[in-house]
Amino acid sequence: MSMSPASTPAESLFEPLSEALIQGEKLIANATNWQEKYRQIMLLGKKLPSLSAEFRQESAQVKGCESQAWLYHRTINGKEYFVADSDARIVKGLIGLLLVATQGQSAEVIRQFDVTEYFNQLGLSGQLSPSRTNGLHALVQAMNDHLTR
Repeated sequence: MSMSPASTPAESLFEPLSEALIQGEKLIANATNWQEKYRQIMLLGKKLPSLSAEFRQESAQVKGCESQAWLYHRTINGKEYFVADSDARIVKGLIGLLLVATQGQSAEVIRQFDVTEYFNQLGLSGQLSPSRTNGLHALVQAMNDHLTR
């Protein structure tokens, strides 16, 4: 499926993540209980830039996500960058975590990324509902699909 250049966010949005997002991942990993982890995921979502309405297009929607989520991809200087957003705060925070793990990596690193293991390391395994977990896997799958286009 090809998209016209007008329907893709500006290259300036596909950039390394802010220090605040990277720190947010550490806060989640270090939180001692699920309520604190959940709060930190929500705060992380707030640090992720929102996509303007023009980019909340069906063509960019992640299929298999219970909430609405949109994903865009660009390769810049041989590295892979994503811009993503969701209408659900918790999903937006989870997207933020995925971006911390993958933004600016090579396609090979992203293809080998194990979201289950990553969420184990963050202490989030078993905490997310099955629909959230399925949505996460759908997001990772969508990222990988972009890499093969």
